[in-house]
This record gives sequence, structure tokens and C-alpha cells, in this order.
Amino acid sequence: MAKAIGPGGAQMGQRSKRVTSSSPSADVQKLSTEALTTQGTWMPSFGVQGLDVSGYQPNVDWQQQWNMGARFAYVKASEGSYMTNDYFGAQYQGARNIGMIRGAYHFAIPNWSSGADQARYFVNNGGGWSADGYTMPPVLDFEFNPYAGRTDIPGYTPGNTCYDMSGSQLASWVRDFGSTMLSLTGRLPVIYTNTSWWNQCLGTQTGFGDYPLWVAAYPGSPSDNAGAVPASWSTYSIWQYSSTGPFAGDSNVWNGDYASLQRFAGSSAPAVQVPSQATQQIAAYASSHTALGSQTTPITCGLVNGGCYQGFQGGTVMWSSASGAFAVSAGPVTGAWQALGAERSPAGYPTSDLICGLKNGGCFQNFQGGSIMSSPATGAAFVPFGAIRDSWAAQGYENGPWGYPTSNATCGLRSGGCFQLFQAGSGLWSPSSGAHLVKSGPLLDAWAKDGFENGLLGFPSTDATCTASDCTQLFTGGVIGWTSTAGAWPIYMGIGDTWKAVRAKGEPIGFPLAKEVCGLRGGGCYQLFQGGSILFSPASGAYAMTGKILNYWAQSGFENGKLGYPTGPASCGSVQTECSQPFENGIVAYSAATPIQTIPAGPMAQAWTNLGASGGALGYPASAQICGLKDGGCFQMFAKGALMYSPAAGAQPSLLGPIRDFWQKQGFENGALGYPASNVICGLVGAGCFQNYLGGTVMWSNASGAHAMSFGPVRDAWIASGFENGILGYPTSEQVCGLRNGGCFQNFVNGTVMYSPATGAQTMSSAPIRDKWAATGFEGGSLGYPTSGAICGLRNGGCFENFEKGTIMWSAASGAQVMVPGPIQQSWASQGFENGALAFPTTGQTCTADKLSCSQTFQGGTISWTSASGAKIRLN
Repeated sequence: MAKAIGPGGAQMGQRSKRVTSSSPSADVQKLSTEALTTQGTWMPSFGVQGLDVSGYQPNVDWQQQWNMGARFAYVKASEGSYMTNDYFGAQYQGARNIGMIRGAYHFAIPNWSSGADQARYFVNNGGGWSADGYTMPPVLDFEFNPYAGRTDIPGYTPGNTCYDMSGSQLASWVRDFGSTMLSLTGRLPVIYTNTSWWNQCLGTQTGFGDYPLWVAAYPGSPSDNAGAVPASWSTYSIWQYSSTGPFAGDSNVWNGDYASLQRFAGSSAPAVQVPSQATQQIAAYASSHTALGSQTTPITCGLVNGGCYQGFQGGTVMWSSASGAFAVSAGPVTGAWQALGAERSPAGYPTSDLICGLKNGGCFQNFQGGSIMSSPATGAAFVPFGAIRDSWAAQGYENGPWGYPTSNATCGLRSGGCFQLFQAGSGLWSPSSGAHLVKSGPLLDAWAKDGFENGLLGFPSTDATCTASDCTQLFTGGVIGWTSTAGAWPIYMGIGDTWKAVRAKGEPIGFPLAKEVCGLRGGGCYQLFQGGSILFSPASGAYAMTGKILNYWAQSGFENGKLGYPTGPASCGSVQTECSQPFENGIVAYSAATPIQTIPAGPMAQAWTNLGASGGALGYPASAQICGLKDGGCFQMFAKGALMYSPAAGAQPSLLGPIRDFWQKQGFENGALGYPASNVICGLVGAGCFQNYLGGTVMWSNASGAHAMSFGPVRDAWIASGFENGILGYPTSEQVCGLRNGGCFQNFVNGTVMYSPATGAQTMSSAPIRDKWAATGFEGGSLGYPTSGAICGLRNGGCFENFEKGTIMWSAASGAQVMVPGPIQQSWASQGFENGALAFPTTGQTCTADKLSCSQTFQGGTISWTSASGAKIRLN
């Protein structure tokens, strides 16, 4: 039999939508239809909630059922004498573990075996009872034949819906089962049945009033009326009011309070006293709300937090010391409250009356934990106190853009988040993001497709910002952008941050055209937008490309080409007629006057950047880099000059102007100066500038022009004199070599530097002394090369300078005169040089042709010399 009927067998309420038989008999089909329209959310407004389950509910979440308000459960144990529930032990113990009072039921097949036989089978397979306070009395499930009309069960003919048995036969069978159970357990069983089936198959059989009744009836609309009961009973103990929820399996209510349920199970729990405050406040409330009608139950207490209730014709008044007395009445709001678990739920007790007349025919009622809102279009939903409710309230409650809630709040999301559905979309909250609405439509669809809050986008962190043609909404992991033409697309993390920054700057990136695509070189990703593309790599970050630069980069081979990934944002003018952007392998730049070019990464790009990039001294590039120059050098032209590179000097600018013109005339890098070794530095005395080269320095001033200072003794002497700020000033010529004995010279604004290997480099900064030396024949004359610089600060402002073959002395009064080494010079020196009585020479030394006598005049006298008598001084 068990094999023939399949796993699970029959279950309670075979007239519900969950009839096990795939083709019920005509007798079954003739039975009156039970309405299912209110099942799934509604609960009666009285009693204690419970559920019944069988093998068709193998995995019951007992904690969830408890949280919803269930406090008792029945579990199918057996059927006929051929089948037991494989899940009975787990279900029976699971209900008990969570704290429920639980019991077992047996599905009767009266034409299979006797009532006594099936009672023993039931008790042997879980149907026992003990007065432990948490075991419900055993139940006989006595209802229509689940196998009526079937012909495929070997050795068994099921018969019609009444098992082909008369009313008296069925009644006798029940009594046989009941008396056996009484003898085995000490309790008469509860009889579960449906009034219409009982009346059809047993008629007006009486004598069962001492059996507790469990009646099955599913009302067509919310109601506390279970309908008629069979003839033996005047009321019921348990009412099965739904087969499709709110609880797992079938949903039931105990017709009494929890204390009476405990007593029914065999507990000796004492009756709960009714607080005087409850009596007074419930009575006062009822007297001021005459629409409640007459009392239908006494005040019953023992509810959560010391609460009480009392039934009336028009509803139930709920009371607690914290909330006071308020009524709940049949309807969507109360149904939603009961589905949550009534006063045991997060909603708690009511704290206001039901208030209607809201927008679109809506109603609401406040509870300790929030409000339940209802409208004909949305049904009823609980909005708990918290961030989502606060945001909804700030927007205008149901009158705002969110509209009515369409679901209860659900928490336990990722990162401790919650959500609740509203007419306009989904309200989301997390501790880090706050509460925000994701609007129904493209934004919500795109977020859902991404995995809701579990996707890369995470929780919304702002509300949507929309215009007539586009919307954006920020999330913790990115942003969603939508346009009417491109649709809605997620933009994740780094790319999303870049997109926001680019749009804030006014760059024409536009909205996304597709989702990001990853798997590029180095773990990179890209995303297309209306006005360009954003590229990301872990090494470089995320950056946008638009316009000419994007096209140029694409033509170069994208990220696998010569440029690689972008490494920084584009820097553009207001109308993008000039832009530059760095990449892994260079900087791309263009202007209205120059073509788009790459400045290669490394020394060239760094030098250009250090010089101020496009806004600096060089401006935009005007050519590609050209290499193959002397000593491995390269150059690149720019709007205001060139960048020159060599391994020895690095990358240095050569700016348009007189210094570059001079260097060009010298042969660029192939000339004596070689490559530039520094930037052009201006701001010198007289508005001058200079630039160092590998072979020297070019100095320029407007007065002196541009001239080279080659490395060597001449340059060193000029430096020692104070550069352009010293006594010599700027050079006025290049260094000239090829003089006598390998000498060289260079002229300056205020003098000359003379050099020979024997004498070194000496400055000639005194014009009278230099003129006198020139008159002697320069370095080829009688004095030769200077051996010192001009030394001034002598008596009466005088100066002197030593030479290879003498000295030139000068004062303003005496002029410049040559002192030749010899007896006259020695005699003058013995008198104290210019500080003696003779003072400064006023002529040069003159001698006879035979050189036997010489003389020289001084300011203070004359020195004469003869070979015979030596030197004689004659003072004036």
C-alpha cells in the first residue's frame, strides 16, 4: 500500500490546493470549494497560533515559525497501519526544541483496518501522550478519502469519499479508535474533520462531544468566524483556517489563551490574574468605541510583556501597561499584524486606532514598533521604526515619492542591512550607507542584475538624481548611470569615482553605454561611455580618455600598444582645443597650433613636466622624438623650442631665443658646447640669462649678446672674479686661442682674461693698465703675459699688475707706467715703492743705445743708473 500511494501519503486538509492525488475522484470534486483568497497573510484576531506539518514539509524553520507567533504544532506520525512519516522525529523534536507544545496526528483509513488496529499502530509510532505540559493530546485525522476512485493500488479498493462505509459504520470505527487510544494513553483523541465532509458521510451522528474538535474551514475574507461545526459539538478547540500560510504546512488557532492551551496539554499552569488597570482601560476604551459592539470573550491575560486582550463583535481590544488599550479589527492591517506574530512580533501592541482616509483610500495603525500601512493597491505592510522609516517620513510618508510600502521590512542582509519595498522602489539601509530608495525601473533593474546589495555595487549611498533624460545614483561600490538612449549600467569603484570626477570637471565623457569589461593586460578593465572610455589597471588606476587623445591611443594599439594604460587624468582647455594626458609610456599632447604627439616616458616626459608641461617654457610638442644623434642623443621639437637628451646630460630644454641661436651657430650638439646640461636661467644682473652645456656655458645679456664660456682656466678665472656680477661682467667675445706659447684670451664688458700655460689665467680689469700693456705689444711685447690680476687700493687710488717681464703701475695723477725689473726698479722699491718719497713713476725707463746708462722719472724725483756708478736717486 505505502509503495503504491507514494512518499508522504495523505495529509490534513485534502480539499486544499495541495491534494496529493494527481486525479481526485468525482466525489472529491463534488465537495464544496474552500476559498483560498485570504490565505498566506491573514490570521484570526484571537487565540494562540499553531501549525501542522507532515512529510511534505521536510525542512521546517522552527525558529521562524516561533518568531511568527506559533506556539503549538501537530506532526503527522502515521497513516492506516502501513505508513509512517520519515520526518516525524525531527519535526516533533524540532518543535519542542524551540519551546512549542507539540503533538502527533494519525490519518485514518477506516476501510483498511479496524480503529483499534490503527490506534495501536499510531501509539507505536509516536502517537503517545504524557501529562508533561508540552505534549498535546493525540489527534485522529478523519476526513474525505484521499484515494477515492483510484484503481491502481494492488489488493485495495479505496471506495468513494466516504470509504464506501455508512455513517454508523464510520461512527463505530471512530469509537473503536477512541476507546483504544483512551486505554493506551489515558486521553480521548482530538477529532480533526471538515464539517461538510462529516455531514455528508456521518450525517447527524452524535455522542462525540467528549472528543475535542479540530475543525477545518477556510473563510473567503478575513473573519473570526469558523462557520458551523458538526452536530456533536457546540464549538471547537482548534480551527485550521488556512492551508497556504502564513505558517508552514497548515495554519491553526487555539480557541483560548495560552494558559488554557497548557491546561489542555496536561499542564497545571495557574490561571493568570487580570490586572485592574487592564480591566479599567479596556472598559473605558470599549465605552468610547461603541462600534465594537458586545463582548464575545472575557479579558484574557498572560500575553507577552504582561498583556491582555478581550474579544468584541467588532474586533479585539489589546492592552499592555506600556501601550494602553486599542482595538484591532478584521481587515488588512490586522491581518498583516497577525502574520507578523501579533503582539509577540517586532510590531508589538497597537498604540493608536486604525486611521483611514489617506491617499488612494489608504489606512494606517501605529504599533509599539512602527506602523502598518494599507491601501487597496498595495495591501498592508509593516514599516518599523528606524532609518528606512525616517527617510520615508522625511519624503512625505505615503504622499511622498516613495508611496506606500508594498512589503514588510527584511533585515539580516549583508553588513547588517535591511530593505523594504515601496510603490516607487526599494528602500535600503546599512549602518555605513544610511537609508536610500532605489527607484523601480532601469536603476532598480540594473542594481538587481548586479546582485542587489550582495553585488559589487553594494548598498545605495544617495538617492537618485534625475533629469528628464538621465539619472545617476551612488552606491557604496560604485554608481549607476542611466539615459533614455543608452539604458542603465553599473560603474564600479575606481572607474565610478573617475567618472564622477570627470563629469564634475565638465569633460564630455557622457553616460555609460555598457558594463565594464575586464580581463585586459595586467588585470585591467575598461568601460565605454557616450563621449569616451575609462581604463583601469591595478598598477595605474582609472582614468578617462576622450576625443583626439582616445582616437590617437586606439590607433596606437590600445593598452597593448606603444602608449599602454593612461596613468593620469587629461588636462584640457575649456573647449578641448588643447589637451595633454600621461600614459605608461609617454605623455600625449596637442593644441590648435600643434599636431597630437607623444613625449616618451622617462627623461623627456619628466623634463617637460618639470618645465611646466603645456603651460611651461616649451609649450606643446611640435614633432615626434628623433634619436640617433651624437653620443646616443635624441631631440623633440616644441612650440617654444626643443628638448635635447643625451645619456651624459639628461633631457634639457633649448628654448627659442638668443642662447639657442648662438648654440645653433656653434653646430648644435655637434659643436664645441655639445648638449645643453641645464635649463635656461634668467634673472641675472642686467636682465641676463645663461645656460650650461657639456662643453661650457652660454651667457647672454641685451648689452653683450650671447657668448660661450668654455670650460677651462679662462672660465675659472671669470668665476673667481664673481661671474657676471664681478669686475669683468658679461663676456663680449668667445675665447680666442693660438696666441704665443699656447695662450688664450677672452674679452668681457669690463676687461679681459689672459691665459698661458706658464702664467695661468689672469684678469685684466684696469683699462689704463690694459691699454698700456696693449701699447707694449700685448703678450708679444716687452712685458709678456700678465702674472697677476690688477691690484688696486694703493696710495692715491693707484693700481698695479705684474707681468712676465715687469709691472705696470697706475695712478690718476701719474698715468700707467711700466716698471722693468732691474736696478732702477730695485732702488725705487728700497724707497718704499709708491709709498716712498718718489711715489708713482711718471714715465717709463729710458736707456742709451749701449745700455750703459738708464733713467726713470717719478712724481717725487728721478732715478738714474750707470754701469759705472749704479743707481742714484735725486729728489725734487
